[in-house]
This record gives sequence, C-alpha cells and structure tokens, in this order.
Amino acid sequence: MRGRISRRGMLQAAGTVGVCTLIRPASLRAYAANEKVAIGAIGAGVGAHDAKQLEKCGAVIAALCEVDEGRLNSWARNHPNAKLYTDFRKMFDEAKLDGVVVATPDHTHAPISMAAMRRGIHCFCQKPLTHNVLEARRMRQLAEEKKLITQMGTNTQSNPEMLRLRKLIQSDGLGEVTEVHVGTDRPIWLQGADRPPGEDPVPKNLNWDLWIGPAPMRPYVAHWPKDHPARKLRSFKHEVVYHPFVWRGWWDFGTGALGDIAPHAMNIIFFALELNQPSGVEIVETSGMTAEMFPEWSILRFDFPARGKQPPVKVFWYDGGKQIPQELGGGLGPVFVGTKNTYPPNRGPFRDGKGEAYQLPELAPGEWDRENVWVDWIRGIQTGKQPGCNFSYSGPFTEAYLLGNIALKVKSRIEWDPAAFKITNNQQANQYLSREYRKGWGLDEI
Repeated sequence: MRGRISRRGMLQAAGTVGVCTLIRPASLRAYAANEKVAIGAIGAGVGAHDAKQLEKCGAVIAALCEVDEGRLNSWARNHPNAKLYTDFRKMFDEAKLDGVVVATPDHTHAPISMAAMRRGIHCFCQKPLTHNVLEARRMRQLAEEKKLITQMGTNTQSNPEMLRLRKLIQSDGLGEVTEVHVGTDRPIWLQGADRPPGEDPVPKNLNWDLWIGPAPMRPYVAHWPKDHPARKLRSFKHEVVYHPFVWRGWWDFGTGALGDIAPHAMNIIFFALELNQPSGVEIVETSGMTAEMFPEWSILRFDFPARGKQPPVKVFWYDGGKQIPQELGGGLGPVFVGTKNTYPPNRGPFRDGKGEAYQLPELAPGEWDRENVWVDWIRGIQTGKQPGCNFSYSGPFTEAYLLGNIALKVKSRIEWDPAAFKITNNQQANQYLSREYRKGWGLDEI
C-alpha cells in the first residue's frame, strides 16, 4: 500500500470566502496568539474546496490524502507545502495534525473520522455525517468522550436567513407548525439501476482496495455498457459507474438523495423546530429500490412526536423530480405550515384563515456569533467553542434522516424507538441500522 508520493498537475476545485480572524486559544491544548492550526484533508472533491476555505481562515494545510493519485497530484498543485498520502492511516501515523477534513465517499466517513478522533484530532466531516444510523450515534459518543471540536459540512446554522427563520418560528410567528414540506433536485446521478456485468482493469492511479474501504469487494467497472438498461433511465447522466461522484446512488457506498441534500435542506427544520428522532417513517410513493441502488424518485413522510408544548410534526420529503403539492405553491420549498401562517409568506392557505403578513425578524448584533462552517470550526479549535453543526447536534440529526433510507430498503413503514435503538415493527429492518465491515475497516479497528 503506497503512502507519500510526488506532486504534479493542477487544482480543479476552489471557492471563496472572507478571511477570518483567529482569536484567543483555549481548547484541548493552548495555542499561541499567532499559531496556525495544522489541518489534514482527505478526499480531493469537496475536500479541495474545504481545504481552500480553511486556508482563508488562517489554517495551514499540512497534509493531503486521496486514493486516486491523479486527483491527488492535481490537488497538490494548490498546496505545495503539504505532505501527500494515498492512505489516510499512514497520514495519521506520520503527519502532525490538529484537525482533519473528511470529504471522502459516504461509506468511509465514520471509519476515517473515528480513527482521527481516537488519536485526539479535531474533525470536520462532510455531509452526510455517516453512511448508517449506528455510525452517527457512535460518532457523537466518541466526539463527546474525547471533547473534540467537530463540525458537519453544512452552512445552514451559519446562514443569517436561516437563523432569522428559526427566530420567527420560535417566537410563534407561524403559530404551531404541524407540517413541513421539502424537496430537492437530487439525484443528479444515476439511481434505480442494477449492477453492470463484467470487470475492467483498475486504473493505475486508483487504489481500488482503499476506495472500497469497509464495503464488500466488487469488480471495478469503468463505464456503463452501451446496451445496459440503465441508459434508458431518467437519472442517467454520467458514463462512469462508481468513481468519481456517481457512487452516491449505490447502497454500499452512498446514501442517495436523502444523504446528499437532507443535511442542508432538512437542517433548518430540525434546528428551528428542535426536533430529535422521528417515531416513524412512511413511504408515500416511490419508484422502488433495486437490489443495490436507491430509487429514481421518492416521497416520504417523517413523523416526529410532540415536544413539550409543541405539537407533533409531519415532514414530507420529495426527490427525483417530485414536487410539493400545488396548494402549497409547488416547487421544492421548504414550506412550513403553521396554524397562523406559512413560510414562505402566502405559500398556500392559512390553516385558521387569520394569517397576517410578516417579515423575518432581524438578528441582534452578536446574537449567534457565527460566520461560516470553516471559520466556526477553526475558531472552535482555537477557543474551545463548539460550532453549530458539531456532532452532538449533527449525530442525532443524521440518525433521523438516514432512517428514511431504511424504509426505502425494506419497502414499508418503519417505527423507531431511539432509546432502545430499535425498529419495533420490522425485525428485518434492524440489520440496516449498521453494516458488516470488511476486515480491518470496523469502527474500532483503525
């Protein structure tokens, strides 16, 4: 297994944010006033964007890791002082890191993140936090045990409009919210197909064994066969089968439309309504899972119980071209339906006929003291202040939306007891709360 290698090529992904100021240190260790935070980044797709933003916050990108050597060499051009690795385990053994960005395919998020946290490394993990429900719970528990600064990669809780919407809802601006409808333009990759036959040579630049990680080994296939039925599906857009990007539609590697966009689209729902775990998930309609892929489209309903004085809430999810009902304005939303009003304003009928026009309330100066996910995480490492999407929040949130994928897998409603960590109405469904890990890839093995 190869470790450190040479640099060449060009960077293909970047983004822009304002430069942040790091402030007085006080977390697991003390930082000098101008001391830089050393970061390792794993995964050259979204990870390249994350690394660029963290540099703008004053962090030092000390190491880069990517199983595709060609992508790594291209990425490295933008970080000439970073040490390069194809194996994250070698990076953890050799590089001196304060924090790590995990931006790999979904199925390796938890094994890599937990390996880092066990070594005392602060963790920024891209969304979705994990590949399955048990991993989300284990990630939260380990982060709390190690007292690490953690962040899931979504900007919802640093977005001023979202914070203002939360303030509106919690100040009774909509009345009692009983329904929320949220949609997405995902999937923008293939779903609803069967695995292609055959096997192609693995590219010399790709470590297929490391890419497979904890999943069952399978043959590498480069492109969809010309006569494969997948080509006739609405969601067929890419010739490649697994790598890069299109792994999201495969059950073994990705988490489908829910895992890709619910961390963004459902975050404000979970945050503003102070939800925890759903009591059940219902399939309203779906094109149906194949043996190994998520459906082309789905409509789900998540049932959340009452919380204190707040009533039960039904959260409706639409993907694959399905949209919110026209009586609620259509489109993708989200649409919050309250007893007084809806958000956005005039997006459907008022429940009691007494809705009044409103505007989102303003935030007082310093009310939330948040900037963006990268600033908040680096500042947290420096000061000990947890960011908004730390694993104590994003862990339970991830458990909640990933239950939708289990309902799709078993093709029926599931009823959930989070305290017992058990699906109570379908014993078969409980096997999908976790997965079998390939030898050497278990959550406690790395």
